[in-house]
Amino acid sequence: MRPRRRPEDRTRPVVQQERINDQIRVPRVRLVDEDGTQIGIKSTDEAREYAYGKDLDLVEVAAQADPPVARVMDYGKYRFEQEQKAKLARKHQLQILLKEIKLRPKIGIHDYETKKGHVVRFLNQRAKVKVTIMFRGRENLHPERGRDLLMRLAEDVKEIGQIESPPLLDGRNMVMVLGPTKNAGVKSDAESEDRKRGEEAVPRNRDGKADAPPRDEEPQPGAQVVEA
Repeated sequence: MRPRRRPEDRTRPVVQQERINDQIRVPRVRLVDEDGTQIGIKSTDEAREYAYGKDLDLVEVAAQADPPVARVMDYGKYRFEQEQKAKLARKHQLQILLKEIKLRPKIGIHDYETKKGHVVRFLNQRAKVKVTIMFRGRENLHPERGRDLLMRLAEDVKEIGQIESPPLLDGRNMVMVLGPTKNAGVKSDAESEDRKRGEEAVPRNRDGKADAPPRDEEPQPGAQVVEA
């Protein structure tokens, strides 16, 4: 009988999880054919020879059963199909990014604008933003200041961000979560497209540099200049 082609001999690498062929050490198995037909309890050697006779593999699919269940199949094809299903599941799985921004209740105007810019950038990247107000010392006696600051931020970015978790106290901090709206990222993409089209419309010389705009003709002596 010709030697059985092992999965490790095939060109595609196989990440093995189940015991197959000679790795099955139990004395007997409950044999299932490739089409799902129950063949019955066989010695492991008999089951292996049965699979080899079909140029297929004997795969232990239920090791905890008594006796273990072994199925006849093309193991390489089986593993390939499992990998494709896993890739498809990962492709359709929604990956949620969560960024965090920390503020102080007495933050200055310049620092606030900087932090707000970070929030806008994250939302336009379709990420959720966890905004944390950090209270220190006696600041926690006035949680309303932190709440007002968070609501101000939510109002400032309402075009691209919406409140998914309202301001809540968490120990010495107050936390709010913003999520992107359907408009997040749309405006910036449109502006980039307009900018690109504007650059393409500028005439350029042979060196690739933009030509200088034509200079208006100077009025002739005695001519009347009329401003529009």
